[in-house]
Amino acid sequence: MLHLDCKGETRCPCEKCDNPYFMNPKAMRRHVRIYGFSQSYKTWIYHDESLIPPAVDAVSPSNEMADVIDDVMWKSRENDINLDEGTSNTGGSGVDDDFEELLEAVETKLYPGRTFSFLDFLAKLMHMKVNNKWTDSSLDQLLELLHSAFPPNNKVPRSYYLAKKKLKKLGLGYESIHVYKNDCFLFWKEHKSLQVCPVYKESWWIDKNTKGKKVAHKVLQYFPVAPRLRRLYCSRYTSKNMIWHSTGRSEDGVMHHPVDVESWQKFDVDYPDLSSEPRNVRLGLATDGFNPFGNMCHPHSTWPVVLTTYNVPPWLCMKESSLMLALLILGPKVPGKDLDVFLRPLVEELKFLWQSGVRIKDATTNTFFTMKVMLLWTINDFPARSSLLGWSG
Repeated sequence: MLHLDCKGETRCPCEKCDNPYFMNPKAMRRHVRIYGFSQSYKTWIYHDESLIPPAVDAVSPSNEMADVIDDVMWKSRENDINLDEGTSNTGGSGVDDDFEELLEAVETKLYPGRTFSFLDFLAKLMHMKVNNKWTDSSLDQLLELLHSAFPPNNKVPRSYYLAKKKLKKLGLGYESIHVYKNDCFLFWKEHKSLQVCPVYKESWWIDKNTKGKKVAHKVLQYFPVAPRLRRLYCSRYTSKNMIWHSTGRSEDGVMHHPVDVESWQKFDVDYPDLSSEPRNVRLGLATDGFNPFGNMCHPHSTWPVVLTTYNVPPWLCMKESSLMLALLILGPKVPGKDLDVFLRPLVEELKFLWQSGVRIKDATTNTFFTMKVMLLWTINDFPARSSLLGWSG
């Protein structure tokens, strides 16, 4: 039963409005269908339910980082297992040290007498910086002000550099891969030690004889996919949405989400072993080039390769928070039909995640499972499609 005011309007409990705004019941129902019900609206105090104190303990800010710390600890255990079995380990023994530092940071208070943890403060501050597009210098000034305004012995870092250095321990970094200037060869994996391109017999360095730091002609930035998907499952606040495609399918014959289309359902029939585990991840890939300088007189083309997760609800799967940058191909020219050279690291990882998968922890159920990944679709315009297929278009 809806509780209307004198104008015949009610508060909208959708994820976007979250109750402050009044509207007619028809518009409210439309909002709830589009944006989903507010996840934070547990007690219906605006819709005639009495305010009863919750039976469970409230989640403290420090607990919000606990899942992330636990993920770092699990990586540490995996590294120990790999070392014991004699397998290769890219993480090194430094993960244990990182875990100890992060554990100390999450237990350290921002300043004496405050329950807010130092690590949680840094994470929220960086999140605000990204959302509001703060410059590095503006954040430096803010941190300097906060450090001076807070009580003595506070842990506020004095600069953005120091804050970023501390959060770097949380992982989710990227790998820089050198590329030959003609876009024909990656100096990666078994070819990483080479100093010249085997095709053109030339060095990858702009000046190989310089006495200073050598600079490569081109650098590809590769962001591994598996750690980012692992992080989605390590948090109780994101892992619960990763099976929506299994529980939230349309029953009215109307397409609300890619899970409702025929090709998705055909995939489930063709690959029952993968579709039987709803926590396996379905991805879409999008790429296109743009000029980051906003000046067409300055020829430059940067190509990001972005993945989106279709496991989550329709009001989340195309949000910025659900998009994962996998590759960043820096100009100055369009990669064209050589785009497949740059895609090699991503293709190899996706093939591994499709065939073997990775063992990860689901924070919602507190269980481990082997997560596999499938790339369902690519999203691009026709020129980018030509590049993805290796055509000259």
